Amino acid sequence: MDHETMMLAHDVRKVFRGGDAGGRPVLEDVNFTLKDGEIVACLGKSGSGKSTFLRILAGLIPATGGDVTYKGAPITGPVNGVGMVFQSFALFPWLTVLGNVELGLEAQKVPPGERRKRALAAIDLIGLDGFESAYPKELSGGMRQRVGFARALVIEPEVLLLDEPFSALDVLTAETLRGDLTDLWLDKRIPTRSILVVSHNIEEAVEMADRIIIFSSNPGRIEVDLPVTLPRPRDWNSPDFRRIVDEVYLHLTTGHIGKRGVGGAKPDQISVGYRLPDAPVQQLSGLMETLVEPQFQGRADLPVLADYQNLGADDLFPLLEALHLLGFATVAGGDVELTPVGRTYAEADILQRKQILGDQLMKQIPLAVHIRKVLEERPNHRAPAARFLSELEDHLSEEDAAAVLDTVINWGRHAERFAYDYDTETLALEDPEGT
Repeated sequence: MDHETMMLAHDVRKVFRGGDAGGRPVLEDVNFTLKDGEIVACLGKSGSGKSTFLRILAGLIPATGGDVTYKGAPITGPVNGVGMVFQSFALFPWLTVLGNVELGLEAQKVPPGERRKRALAAIDLIGLDGFESAYPKELSGGMRQRVGFARALVIEPEVLLLDEPFSALDVLTAETLRGDLTDLWLDKRIPTRSILVVSHNIEEAVEMADRIIIFSSNPGRIEVDLPVTLPRPRDWNSPDFRRIVDEVYLHLTTGHIGKRGVGGAKPDQISVGYRLPDAPVQQLSGLMETLVEPQFQGRADLPVLADYQNLGADDLFPLLEALHLLGFATVAGGDVELTPVGRTYAEADILQRKQILGDQLMKQIPLAVHIRKVLEERPNHRAPAARFLSELEDHLSEEDAAAVLDTVINWGRHAERFAYDYDTETLALEDPEGT
């Protein structure tokens, strides 16, 4: 039986101002269909444009190009029939639970009596009966997010858009709330006909979704559309469940990571303006130390490693990319394996690690080489951080440029290839003679 198309995106593009003269492309040629009766999960690395795409579908921001429709009608702003739940709860602290839930109905000019009746019903439905008069500061994180769900459900949306709604919660609270929402959906106790959830948790996506779409990066586009046909309820430990989790990891590592670096890119293929991953040396060292433990012996299956380290995809993949870029590991076929230099680093003492990291920085990371060269050429061997930040902003957004500079400063300081004074925001050589 054909299911009605609830939302459609055709050749959607989004370009943000900043960076190069033409702006910074975040999304390009995104084509997507959300059908009646399905839950779709959206995965991809941090910065791949997942949340931007969700906001375009919600009518909160416009697309730069392409078409977006809800039940065949163009989306030009917020749409009646489409509800959204945010990661950050986004509650008004001066309003009670009831007041926060009534907001959407007030915007729709629903009469006060009906507004209160529907809001109380939504509060009861989501499990907050008795907390109508409480303020957000009196509630736990899980309860605040339940208010967010009640506020979205009270408008009786046919489409529910969820932007990492469980990621700010502890594991048990997230599991409970996720289960409650799925039960409401399966029991048809809510009028919602379709759900699109952006997530960074692969197991969460496999548990909830009928389909999983995976975004690549720079710019974001849908690279994989994977059906999930497991019967519900789904057991995280079943062989079929783990097989799909492994398949998603494989797509992620051969997709956005493989194309950006892990398993593919070489130092001469990245530039000074390359978007280095957010990966502090302390975390990289810890991951390499884990990989040389007896149970791994230098090589690990990514789902097993993620579970062992209690890391979500958004936490793990930047570390994997950084290990590859620095020449410490390779990733292929859903596995990570330390290179010989990575093994040497993991087994070395602190002083040896500084030397190894410094050598790899100068071999592998053009931005670190550039900073060192500028400092060596200056008579006082010092330069303001703003000088390098300005260069990076020719290639990246202001936010990304700042993050990249923070990363390379972290790496350079640990390797003692250059120092950084946070009070004066100045970089300087640790050893002006370069010895």
